[in-house]
Amino acid sequence: MAACEAKGCWSRRRWTVAMAGAAAATAAAWPPRPAAASQLEEPLADSVRHALRAAVEHADPLEPEFASTEARMAYLRWLTQISPRLARRKPDLNQRVEFLQTVWYESRRAGLDESLVLGLIQVESGFRQFAISVVGARGYMQIMPFWARLIGDGDVGGLFHLKTNLRFGCVIMRHYLDRERGDLFMALGRYNGSRGRSPYPNAVFAAQRRWQIG
Repeated sequence: MAACEAKGCWSRRRWTVAMAGAAAATAAAWPPRPAAASQLEEPLADSVRHALRAAVEHADPLEPEFASTEARMAYLRWLTQISPRLARRKPDLNQRVEFLQTVWYESRRAGLDESLVLGLIQVESGFRQFAISVVGARGYMQIMPFWARLIGDGDVGGLFHLKTNLRFGCVIMRHYLDRERGDLFMALGRYNGSRGRSPYPNAVFAAQRRWQIG
């Protein structure tokens, strides 16, 4: 799993001031979601299960730490550009910054692009923290309850927790991407339980474009 350039992202106070003037919401329509599918519970080798369990264990950093000034400025530019795009769905600035910091950290920790993770969240839950699908998937990244049993502590309710949900979602997406040897189209199909079919990956790719920055 790729190492994160920055080892922390949980302090909100420092960034809230910088973001105070960036709350104008965009009015672009959200693309329709593909038909719901059910992520499959596949047998895991013990070594894989132990590795995934270790990957989802929390060791929350308390303060943001950056490898360089350039890395810190790149993060601030990303936050400044992305935050206004999310204001319609998350109007409270503090909650929005906390959410985006978590997305940024967990994406980088798993070696995923932040825009991909945001696109996946948009398609999966429409940025609703307590979303539950018809097949029982939970939270922002629609984590199936069996993952709490396989690699977590068994607490399905914990999947509604922001950091827990995004940690699981990014680790699972990384796992599927590794299984598919870097083929993002196929990995997204595994995430949705529709491997080999195009509607879900195409919906995520379309949503991802909304969250890319120049």
